[in-house]
Amino acid sequence: CTVKTCWMRLPSFRSVGDALKDRFDGASRVMMPNTEVEAPVQRNDAANHRVPRRDRYRFQLRPHNPDHKTPGVKDLVYLESSPGFCEKNPRLGIPGTHGRACNDTSIGVDGCDLMCCGRGYRTET
Repeated sequence: CTVKTCWMRLPSFRSVGDALKDRFDGASRVMMPNTEVEAPVQRNDAANHRVPRRDRYRFQLRPHNPDHKTPGVKDLVYLESSPGFCEKNPRLGIPGTHGRACNDTSIGVDGCDLMCCGRGYRTET
């Protein structure tokens, strides 16, 4: 008698990373409507008036750009754009990239093309 057993198997780390990167690249900026997300009413008997977990996030996110479609349940969304790293911003603790050393042969994050943000750079020997 032969027995076969099936089980769930995790995909490779690379395929999970690629899928997440695709979703990240397609992420949508959204706004949360103020009318549907109101603070719960304060009551003495708060435990009996909690919102069920399945209904906690049942509000509709609207795209920041009205020409874009409403995001689906599996789409990645964000509320604010990330701050730029090129220019100095002391309030956010961003030192900027002006005057930093870079690698002119690298295509990575230490490369001059990326680090200098298109401003050009000076090569010293």
